Amino acid sequence: MTFSAAPSEKPVEPAQLSPMRRGACPSLSAPMMTGDGLLARLRPVKAGFALGEMTAIANAAAVCGNGILEITARGNLQIRGLAAQTVPLLAEKIAEAGIDIAQGLAIETPPLAGLDPAEITDAVSAADRLRLAVTAHQPQMILAPKLSVVVDGGGQLNLGAVTADIRLRAVRFNGEVRWLLALAGTEMTARRIAVLEEAAVVPAVMDILKNLAAIGRDARARDIVGAVSTCWAVAPDLDRVAPMPLAPNAAGIHVINERHCVLGIGLPFGQIRAQDLCALLEALEILGAREIRLSPGQAMMVLGIAPDRIGAAQALALGHGLRAFPRDPRNHIAACAGIGACRSAGIDTRSIAQMVVDTAPALLDGSLTVHVSGCAKGCAKPSASALTITAAPIGYGLVVNGPASAPPTAYIKENNIRTALGHLDKLVSERKQGGESARSCLTRLGADAITAAVQQG
Repeated sequence: MTFSAAPSEKPVEPAQLSPMRRGACPSLSAPMMTGDGLLARLRPVKAGFALGEMTAIANAAAVCGNGILEITARGNLQIRGLAAQTVPLLAEKIAEAGIDIAQGLAIETPPLAGLDPAEITDAVSAADRLRLAVTAHQPQMILAPKLSVVVDGGGQLNLGAVTADIRLRAVRFNGEVRWLLALAGTEMTARRIAVLEEAAVVPAVMDILKNLAAIGRDARARDIVGAVSTCWAVAPDLDRVAPMPLAPNAAGIHVINERHCVLGIGLPFGQIRAQDLCALLEALEILGAREIRLSPGQAMMVLGIAPDRIGAAQALALGHGLRAFPRDPRNHIAACAGIGACRSAGIDTRSIAQMVVDTAPALLDGSLTVHVSGCAKGCAKPSASALTITAAPIGYGLVVNGPASAPPTAYIKENNIRTALGHLDKLVSERKQGGESARSCLTRLGADAITAAVQQG
């Protein structure tokens, strides 16, 4: 694999990495200061957690933090409200529970990898081989903290919507399993580089990682995407690889076979209190649950419940205030922690998200995601959204077809947000044509009509 990018003149030592700087990734060994204390992000080494392990983590979060746990948009677990003196205790409690936490480069696989009958191949083994190669490399590569690799075998809950620096997706090519290599983006936006044989996957990715490490600790795949070519490719015609179907929302029942189902439970706007999680896990265990896998979309996949009990478990989760059905309108809102929890946030994202549910249900038909962001960083959804509500000096900014970092299309005064959302709901409800989705309606009407609607008195 060759690159035209030049290496950094001043190599950065590991000790210089700061968990406080923008672009850092909080971990148990290097938690990040936020508005409500230190934040630690946990990625399990195994595919999931036993119920007892999840309960142990929840109890530790209650003792060592403020009792709030989060599942991120990428499917990572976060513990909030930690203090410098409680972080070692948290690590001790997690170790005592026998839970192994992954460190270093994030290598992600779909939540149902190895179980999903629709997947082309099990991505876990390929991810494990790559993880071993990264760990064994000497000298240790210093990579950007947020650098990520997706290894996707396909299936129902694929990772096509997850943004990654390096993407590997199993494909069938001329009747054989191959891997599509792409850089910097989602399934739809990443730059396709090559189709690889199985034996070439690890060498090709290691070439990319070593070149990124040579450039410097902040290098991301977007910095080299136009300068990559590879000798590993086996298929020059990348356009022959069909796009991957969009994965359904994680919330709801996912059928594995006649004897096995998985229940997807989404946290409301990504958060849950430790005592509520413990109560839920205790009830799910009675129904037969045995394992929890974290999923993109701020969700938990519950394994082990028999098909004749899955409906009861789904109703139980709904009773606990969680997202357990595909048509729950909260499935289509991405919200960050917001003011009070994040020092960068300027608005109460969770209350605004609930306001969208209550005031503008016409937007939440599943055709688009409303992003509520406390600041321009857009942590809950870095990619563009049809509608993004973010903090602005006068109250709120509304970005149409863009990320939170984009200049707002319209501004809304703080006291007018509920009225503005109501006008937006009315706009879609009254102007939507037969069979048209909310996204299609807003696209047809355009940014000017949306701006006029939210800014009217």
